[in-house]
Amino acid sequence: MITKTNQDAMIVRLLPERRAWKEINYENLKWNVETLKGLLPAGCEFMAVVKADAYGHGVIPTASYLNRLGIQAFAVATVQEGVELRLHGIKGEILILGYTSPSQVHLLTTYDLIQTAVDCAHAQALNEAAYYPVKVHIKLDTGMHRLGERSDHIEELAALFNCQRLKICGMFSHLCVADSQKMEDILFTKLQISAFFQTAEQLREQGCNPGKLHLQSSYGVLNYPDLPVSYARFGIAMYGCYSSPEPELSRKLPLRPVLSLHARIAAVKELKAGETVSYGRNFRAESSMRAAAVTIGYADGIPRCLSNKNIPVLLRGQKTQILGNICMDQMIIDVSRIPDAKPGDIVTLLGTDGDYTLRAEDLAEAAGTITNELLCRLHVREE
Repeated sequence: MITKTNQDAMIVRLLPERRAWKEINYENLKWNVETLKGLLPAGCEFMAVVKADAYGHGVIPTASYLNRLGIQAFAVATVQEGVELRLHGIKGEILILGYTSPSQVHLLTTYDLIQTAVDCAHAQALNEAAYYPVKVHIKLDTGMHRLGERSDHIEELAALFNCQRLKICGMFSHLCVADSQKMEDILFTKLQISAFFQTAEQLREQGCNPGKLHLQSSYGVLNYPDLPVSYARFGIAMYGCYSSPEPELSRKLPLRPVLSLHARIAAVKELKAGETVSYGRNFRAESSMRAAAVTIGYADGIPRCLSNKNIPVLLRGQKTQILGNICMDQMIIDVSRIPDAKPGDIVTLLGTDGDYTLRAEDLAEAAGTITNELLCRLHVREE
């Protein structure tokens, strides 16, 4: 699958030779950034999360455009992702959210990257391996129990400020149920928030400056917008999506999807009553009908579990559906009520055609997952 971009035109242009492609609408990205910035309190900076190829949107063109919008803080998952941004001229702070081996500490200093200290032992190892000061954000575990030093380990955390080759310039944590409106989850999130700021204050009382603080990702800002932090980390919301269908939230904050997904009809078949379609013969025509093979499949990131679930697609401004099992490189759709359908026609799997719009939230829900995973699975295949 090829991602086509044209930032001067603000939206990609269709190329007739493509079998399957993603379109990236930079006007919508700009809208989302400006809308989300409007939620932030004074002094809080927008940190763009561009890990996993910018959630499938294409990391270099996305980050480059964000730089042009004035975004100067980015978050990635790995040191390799950070190096890639620097090699393509991305300016500003780049925070690596995940673990980096101390043996790669030279990459952190060479490319001016900020490393997450995933716990105190990791921070000490980075300090021992470094020849030059390494920029670090300390990760606190306030209840997610993934990465981070426990927030009540004050003495261990304070000791890190004596490490001569660590330049501690920030501290952060993750809110694990900030998206939930269940009372027990709201209470848990408030406990996390309290623990985080209490740790920051206790460190200050010991003469340690924790630096810039950040705690919220997209849902953290949407549901807890007024926290006194230096950064807000925007991932899925920046790309114009919610992790799952959120009708009420969508009305309050009408984000615009940045990515749309398209493929083409390869062939049209006449089916007789009783004939079956695709692997497994799981769809059987009840009467004469027309079906079309479309040039996209699970190797392009379309979940195979969407087979036989009446998943809608758009063709010539009309809504139709997928038939039978999704294949590695192709799927089959019903074109019985679209008599002029022909090879080369554009099929929209995500996005708008005519009066219809298909959103990633709905497709992800049908696949039993979240939008974040669905978008990250949409990857490039060479033509």
